[in-house]
Amino acid sequence: MSAPHLLAASAQEWLDAELSPDAGRIAYLVVAGGVLLGSVLPVVPTGAIVGAAAATAMTSSALSLPVVLLLSFAAALLGDVVTFAVARLAGDPVRAAVAGGRLGGERTAARIERMRGAFAERGWLVVLVGRVAPAGRVPTLIAAAVSGMTWAKLVPAVAAGAVLWTLLYGVLGVLTGNLTDSPLVAALLAVGLVAVVALVTALAGRVRTRLRARHPTG
Repeated sequence: MSAPHLLAASAQEWLDAELSPDAGRIAYLVVAGGVLLGSVLPVVPTGAIVGAAAATAMTSSALSLPVVLLLSFAAALLGDVVTFAVARLAGDPVRAAVAGGRLGGERTAARIERMRGAFAERGWLVVLVGRVAPAGRVPTLIAAAVSGMTWAKLVPAVAAGAVLWTLLYGVLGVLTGNLTDSPLVAALLAVGLVAVVALVTALAGRVRTRLRARHPTG
C-alpha cells in the first residue's frame, strides 16, 4: 500500500473512532458556534461548515442531518439579527462607511438616499438575496440598517434567507455524502464543492459588474 493510501486509511480510522455520540455533541456545538460567529464576522467559512456537517451526517450515525440543518438555520438567523442590531446601534460611522464615507458631503448623502429608495421598494428581496449570495450578507444587512429598514420587514426576510441558505449548503453536503461511505472523504468533497460554488458565484458577480459598467442604465 502506498504512503498516500496509508495516510488516508489512518485518517479514516481516526475519524471513525472519533465519531462517537460524545463527539457528535461537540460537533453540533462547532456547527452552531461556527455559523453564528461567521454570520457576525465574515471570516469563518459558514457554508463549508454546514456542507461538511451535512456530508458527515449522511455517512455517520454521530450526526443527525435534521439537527445539523436546524442548528445551522438558527445560528444563521441569530447572526443576521445581531449584525443588523449592531449596525443600527453604530449609527453614523456605519452609515458613512456603507455610503462611501471617504467621499463625504452631498455625494454621500445622495448615495444614502438611493439606498433608502431601494430598500423601501424591495428591501425584503435585497436582504434575502444578500443572505444567499457569497460575501453579500454583511454589506446588505448594514445597508438595510442604515437605510432605516424596520424589524418587522427585516426578520421575515432574513428568516427566509436563512432557510434558503441552510438548504443550499445542506444539499451540497447531502450530494457529496451520497458519493462515498467515508465521512472524511464526504466532508472534504463538500468543502471543495462549496469552494467551487463560491468561486463561480464570485466570477459571475465580477462579469455582471463589468457589464453594468460598460452599459450603464442611467
